[in-house]
Amino acid sequence: MNFRKLPWFRGVAFSLAFVAIGCSPSPEKIGDECEVDGDPCPSGSVCTASGDAYTCQVPEIEVGGACDPAGPDYCKGDAVCGKNPDGTGTCGIAKGGACDPANAQCAGGLTCAEMSAGGNQCHPLVFIKGMVFDSQTEGAVKAAQVMALDDQGASVSDVAVTDDKGNYALAVPVARQDDGTPVTDVAFTLRASAADYQTFPGGLRTALPILSSEAKAQENGWDIQSTLTDIALIGLPMDQKGLPSISGKVVADDLSSGVLIVAEDAMSQGFSAITDKSGAYTIFNVPAGAYTVRGYAAGLQLTPANADVAMTNLTGVDLARSESGLGVVSGNLNIVNAFGGAATSVVLVVASTFSDTFVRGEVPRGLRTPLSGPPDVTGAFTIKDVPEGRYKVLAAFENDGLVRDPDPNIAGTQIVEVSMPSPGQDVSLSDAFKITEALAVIGPGVDKAEAVTTAPMLTWADDSSEDFYTVVVYNAYGELVWCLSDQMMGCDGGSIPGVSGQPNVSVPYGGPMEPGMYYQFRATSWRSSGGMPGPIANTEDLRGVFYVDAMPSP
Repeated sequence: MNFRKLPWFRGVAFSLAFVAIGCSPSPEKIGDECEVDGDPCPSGSVCTASGDAYTCQVPEIEVGGACDPAGPDYCKGDAVCGKNPDGTGTCGIAKGGACDPANAQCAGGLTCAEMSAGGNQCHPLVFIKGMVFDSQTEGAVKAAQVMALDDQGASVSDVAVTDDKGNYALAVPVARQDDGTPVTDVAFTLRASAADYQTFPGGLRTALPILSSEAKAQENGWDIQSTLTDIALIGLPMDQKGLPSISGKVVADDLSSGVLIVAEDAMSQGFSAITDKSGAYTIFNVPAGAYTVRGYAAGLQLTPANADVAMTNLTGVDLARSESGLGVVSGNLNIVNAFGGAATSVVLVVASTFSDTFVRGEVPRGLRTPLSGPPDVTGAFTIKDVPEGRYKVLAAFENDGLVRDPDPNIAGTQIVEVSMPSPGQDVSLSDAFKITEALAVIGPGVDKAEAVTTAPMLTWADDSSEDFYTVVVYNAYGELVWCLSDQMMGCDGGSIPGVSGQPNVSVPYGGPMEPGMYYQFRATSWRSSGGMPGPIANTEDLRGVFYVDAMPSP
């Protein structure tokens, strides 16, 4: 049969020929020809005029837009596609490009860093990386919150939450040299908190400075990682576990970060946290009850909030800025029987966080003189911009070779508490603080907590004018676990006789050795003047700390 002679076949043949001539296959990749009304282009591209034809093209991505760091760079203009820490990409200013910290627009993985020579440029991030672990089991602590603070106690990072392995990474601000490398003189400390654990630092534990000079170049930035960036948390006693938390934000514009938040109960006991760079905070391990939540920082007055804690986590407890005026605390101190050129610092501790055992507590941002750096107070002192609250005024608070004179029978040796009303006033302390030279700790724990595997010898420098010594040892819970003193009930043995012709005094520790627990010894020298013993000096509050290595090396 001759199909060409059939009218219906001639129509079909014409249609097939038209399709064969006029249609192109479906576009499969960027650059393929396409039809505006035809099959869609691959995801992320559009059919766009290109010369005399149409091809699948990716539209230029604006600065700040998402991009594929492993694919072609379609960022607009001079922008580049940078890889973020999570593997995604963002278009922005390339490495070394000038930027505005108020509207940085750096490409992914870069930050608008201050330059030591002036100005700002986009450079790879600097991270503090480490692990949070249980001091007793050395197992990972998941969902712990870690933040970085500067040398004035202000937070300079958002909160990093540890993963299932206890690991965290904190991006921190570090100025750069001309070649983009971090400057070497920036110091940070870490703060870590978690459900069922003591907050670090706290009690007898302090945070040692982490220096930017430790930053090592990596493929995608700079990392600071050392033994100081790994944090051991001490588990709470069983009766304090399983408690809820209070969380919220400080709403005070650029003053919202680094604010000490304290939830205070009717007994004036405080539970605390510090706001991160965004102003957010979480106070863990809060017993059920009614609380007043207050915020403390120099130069900032906040309106307190009420919080009723039951059995579940309480959220949305925000603190707003108040326009009420701030106050001033001033006073004097006398440094006696100390080495030449001795100087100290003075701090305000929120009274509800103060521990009579550790003689320590939380110091809000900026409520220290000097604000940062080496101690320089030798007489008169002033702390300005103090918000409403009750404070303990402490001198010789840090490791500066000095201590508050321990003799309670002498004026100026008692711990002073002041109340700052709202609006603030000028508060002047009536008595001068009496400060004296500390008994130097020889070991363990001269400058930082020291690991031990067997009971240590407790050693300190001889006073040279004492009649006898007493020694007490506390654990991290603030419990007295061992002592040598005939001045205290329940102590083993008597006092330690004074020594003659020996530079140091040593006694063997005879208390508990619980793996993962931290301990501190404190020695005090005494003189029996007129038959009435009186303390002369003691070791510093931050020295003499040791802990039992949970898993010592073989």
